[in-house]
Amino acid sequence: MAIALDTKLSQQVQKAAQEAGLAVVDGVANSGFNGLATEKYTLAMASAPEGHTTMLELTAGLDLANPAYGQTLHNFLLEAAKRLRNPKPDFYVTLGGLPVSMSGWQWPFHLSTSGADSYIVHGDTKLEDGKTPTEQQLKAKVSANMTVTFAEVVPAPEQPFAEGFIYNAVRKILDQGQSELVKSGNRQPVPVTTRYYSSKQGKFIFNDTTAQERADFIASKVYWLSGVLGGGEPVWITDPRDAQYLNTTVDELKKVATELAGEGVLKLDPSLEFAASTEPLMSHRGDYEKQLAEALEFTRPSFNEEMRAGHTNM
Repeated sequence: MAIALDTKLSQQVQKAAQEAGLAVVDGVANSGFNGLATEKYTLAMASAPEGHTTMLELTAGLDLANPAYGQTLHNFLLEAAKRLRNPKPDFYVTLGGLPVSMSGWQWPFHLSTSGADSYIVHGDTKLEDGKTPTEQQLKAKVSANMTVTFAEVVPAPEQPFAEGFIYNAVRKILDQGQSELVKSGNRQPVPVTTRYYSSKQGKFIFNDTTAQERADFIASKVYWLSGVLGGGEPVWITDPRDAQYLNTTVDELKKVATELAGEGVLKLDPSLEFAASTEPLMSHRGDYEKQLAEALEFTRPSFNEEMRAGHTNM
């Protein structure tokens, strides 16, 4: 599929996308934060180019032929292809029971304009309850930041190498009640520090979860993203981002989902990777709405008043 943008990077992106079963349906030169030149691509399933899309934004001139980038980029695009099969590809749930979307992210990271020794990336996290009008939707304008030292863990401060752990950091902050969902407001910081990364194990760790917590999470994900927001369509329940967020494995998620399917909580497809809601699950609407209300309330009480007044360093 031909696109207007014709650069070395665009050719590399199209080749990598094709290898992952994706098609580049659009590519444009863009101006990122502080005028940084980027290239922004719209990706879709190669088998359904008119279906769901997702965005990929990279620094102009980035050379994807760098051996340090190859496997990570390939895995990122493979996961994007699976996520595009979801009824709402950019929707996630938190352990606390909040269904949220991630949107408007301005990649790549940029150095803090305040002189702080950190890299920053901006985006929006919105509450998705399926009934609140868009103009009244609660959201958090996010400023995710990582120190220059911590950035050494990441092959490049670009979307394919950081999006997963940034989204999980946002979910973790919501779980801790350290970010507030409001109708409007200033950007709220989401620090990504060494507390989220084990150098000994070489991986990110956001939560230590029990088998019951993982089962509750998957049920909640299917309830919200399939039953309430997805029209009953199946959602990907073996997403590696969820495995990282829960500090578990994709195989464990599949095992838990299989057990839930045996109890009639959800319906698995033959691959055991996608699950749809069932009537027994949807009968617990009252429980999930109560959990949502409690999770929202948890984000509100003791928020940093200086931040409310706009005293941030972003």
